[in-house]
Amino acid sequence: MSQETPAGDRPLTTALTQAAATAGLAPSVHNSQPWRWTVLADALELRMVHEPQLAATDPENRLVTLSCGLALHHARVVLAAEGWAAEVDRLPDPGQLELLARLSRFQKTAADADAARLVQCIRARQTDRRPVSDEPVPDATLDEIVGAAVAQGARLQLLDSDQVMDLAAAAAQAAVVAQEEPELREELAYWTSRAGAGVGLPPEVLPEQPPQTTVPVRDFGQSGTLPISSGHDRAAAYAILWNTDDEPDSWLRAGEGLSAAWLTATGLGVSMVPLSGVVETDGTRQTLRQMLAGLGFPYLAMRLGVVDRTNAAPPHTPRLPTEQIVDTSAVDAGTG
Repeated sequence: MSQETPAGDRPLTTALTQAAATAGLAPSVHNSQPWRWTVLADALELRMVHEPQLAATDPENRLVTLSCGLALHHARVVLAAEGWAAEVDRLPDPGQLELLARLSRFQKTAADADAARLVQCIRARQTDRRPVSDEPVPDATLDEIVGAAVAQGARLQLLDSDQVMDLAAAAAQAAVVAQEEPELREELAYWTSRAGAGVGLPPEVLPEQPPQTTVPVRDFGQSGTLPISSGHDRAAAYAILWNTDDEPDSWLRAGEGLSAAWLTATGLGVSMVPLSGVVETDGTRQTLRQMLAGLGFPYLAMRLGVVDRTNAAPPHTPRLPTEQIVDTSAVDAGTG
């Protein structure tokens, strides 16, 4: 498609570069930011980074692919907000397994107001591991969050009270396994000491002591500096992100669904916290599969709760510079 645009609109390549840069704000496993974008004259390509410091945590690249799906949806939202419609080819080249998606065949459309609101949520979204308020999430709000995930080809199952207890037991067991695996402990130590490099989890986003939560959050092996109250999360809801197969295409789409759900939750004043520890060991992942009655495969568990407004928001996690995640050399050469 020609890169010509109506007067007053930015060129396509500028929009693609901005979309990729904003997608860098997406959440990812241990804030590893395992994505790299290539801006072409008429396309935007997303590649996965194979991070050796996730070999024990994510040996099959399930969580890395899911993280890239979050970034892919973020980029799509930014483009829609600017009035660019694109076709998305997922896993377009069997010879390049790291090439996860290619956006192309762009058409200029009217700017999407709903997408513009989600762009604001991209910038506001945070992962706050502290207890949420005592106010339950309304059923209609939960339905809207679930619907956002489903619209992207993912599935999100809300858990009943008995299943929440099973999830809590699985999370506790996963924590025991993690403590007994030196490779997992080493990876956590790595990702909690990399904030100066623009990745990882700095002390400012980790609670200063274990929060009182129904389902245990991950033990990162060290205390953070984020103050927490004496509250609990008894009013929180819990869910499992899943699909009917366990293949990279579904992991990618699950990430897109998680992004849509998380941004929708953010806009509705709901805190979302991913609980990935329970899918990182075979035994506890199987427990989650049993909660799905064997109908599918779990990719992630999560907590949903109304934000506790008495707590000051934690800082945002660090981010890599745009030039490290977005390659514009192909279009730069064409304009030189």
